[in-house]
Amino acid sequence: MIKNLISMFKNKEIRNKILFTLAMLFVFRLGNGIPIPGINTDALMAGVADNSLIGMMNLLGGGALEKFSIFALGVGPYITASIIIQLLAMDVIPALTEMSKNGQQGRMQMDKITRYVSVILGFFQAYTMTYAFDVNYSILTNSSVSSYLFIATILTAGTCFLVWIGDRISQFGIGNGVSIIIFAGIVSNLPWQFISAFKTLVDTSSGAAAFGGVVSFIILVAMYIAIIVLVIFMNEAVRKIPIQYTSSGLRSQGKSVNYLPLKINSASVIPVIFASAVMIAPVTIMSFFEANSFTTSLTKILDFSKPLGLCIYVVLVILFTFFYTNLQVDPKQIAENLNKQGTYILGIRPGSETVAYVSKVLNRITVLGALFLAAIAALPYLLPMFTNIPSSISIGGTGIIIVVGVALETVKDLEGQLTQKVYRGFVHR
Repeated sequence: MIKNLISMFKNKEIRNKILFTLAMLFVFRLGNGIPIPGINTDALMAGVADNSLIGMMNLLGGGALEKFSIFALGVGPYITASIIIQLLAMDVIPALTEMSKNGQQGRMQMDKITRYVSVILGFFQAYTMTYAFDVNYSILTNSSVSSYLFIATILTAGTCFLVWIGDRISQFGIGNGVSIIIFAGIVSNLPWQFISAFKTLVDTSSGAAAFGGVVSFIILVAMYIAIIVLVIFMNEAVRKIPIQYTSSGLRSQGKSVNYLPLKINSASVIPVIFASAVMIAPVTIMSFFEANSFTTSLTKILDFSKPLGLCIYVVLVILFTFFYTNLQVDPKQIAENLNKQGTYILGIRPGSETVAYVSKVLNRITVLGALFLAAIAALPYLLPMFTNIPSSISIGGTGIIIVVGVALETVKDLEGQLTQKVYRGFVHR
């Protein structure tokens, strides 16, 4: 690992890409610290600390929401728009389905549509969020429609700028730009979270209390490390299905075996984002109406920190995991690709039997992936229920999944570029 790191910085092209990515992230962090004028950030931070729904939005926004900065929306609207367009391209809208099959040109057209949709979603989300926060927490010094429109325009422009930064990172830097931005937002909050946890748990009024607090803090850090190891294991875990080449010229030589790998968690963190959005949306809509017994009851039911709301959240995560996995991994497409490559699954006939077998294996391993994802997503809300750890410092399983996933993909991308440079240099010699 250290050898690869040294080799990356010795390579001029890769070093420039790393420095460019860091420069773009500096711009992102600088914008995160610029609040929108006329906002009472103290009232908003109190709301973020007390409301688990807002806390989830703040996590996905990299902590910019509690400051209500110009990047408060983050890249959330773009991600939501991307998911919507992907879903609609699954034989829902024929035009989008045709674009998805037209190679690079079709993907460029879909990306353009995604950006237009993200602007519309971003403006709607910014306006409703500003209105809801002002009604519930009185964050504006001047509450009016013009103020809401002004702030919504700034927040939408901030999202568009972040998407542009993500494009620049993808083109001239390392990794996927949008993922890197989300990664940087979450990681930048980790030092503050650990400092806050230490101050909350460690009571310096007496030696015994201080010792007990230090022990609790050490246990908390150990749990963080254990969850990171578990997330890495689940991200890398695959079910290997042995395959065989029909052509004698392509058969595996010797004792080497070829496999079709199916990931245990093919949906990544998308189901968690889906489930959070589904539970946040009704509460946001209810904020437009006057408080009554129905809206109050609905808000309590959909509260992550309450047992009923947490159960609904877990069920939604599991359902969305199966749904999105079957969208990402198409058994019929896998069977067609195997047939085109002249391969077949050992003991399974090509065609419909292969489709049925892959579907059965995929559903079985997705059970494990869905349960793992639901457990990690529910952990931050379970700990305060059964321990004395405050909800403000509980372990953020969703953030860890995002951070670990992006880190692993970025490292693989860097190692791939480094290997490519090594082979290119060997050929030139």
